[in-house]
Amino acid sequence: MSGEPARREGEESVALPATHDAGLYFIGRIRTPWTERADCPKNGLQSDAVCTVLVDERYRPGLRNVAGASHLILLYWMDRAERALVLQRPRHADGLRGTFSLRSPVRPNPIALSVVELLGIEDGALRVRGLDCLDGTPLLDIKPYYASTDSRPEAVLDRSGLQGGALA
Repeated sequence: MSGEPARREGEESVALPATHDAGLYFIGRIRTPWTERADCPKNGLQSDAVCTVLVDERYRPGLRNVAGASHLILLYWMDRAERALVLQRPRHADGLRGTFSLRSPVRPNPIALSVVELLGIEDGALRVRGLDCLDGTPLLDIKPYYASTDSRPEAVLDRSGLQGGALA
């Protein structure tokens, strides 16, 4: 078996740069019940599973006051995702889509974002609901969710614009 991932008809990849532009520090790991991508709930909405966010010891002082938030934004690194696709054929839609019009983990920088409900914190472990990642996924950051600034009720997604091939 070659190291090339399976492609759907019409999918397109690019050659990635030889070097990275930035460095990251993983601040912990995420424990979920899912070991296969196909088992992960889409956007964390189809599951009531309680997951655990394990924050590394050195970063635990940064959790001070986090318990005051009902919801958090978690940023995490989809470390098992392919990174070279720029055109994808998602299972849930007809036709090809540009990577940046999708929430797929397959992207040049596989950074994922979830708004999760915080259920509790104990010894650097956050119990949360609303995740969609594989067990062992590296954690990049934790931010409080502010409904006053993070919610955009006026936001729309024009599905007709997603159907065409325009680059704009």
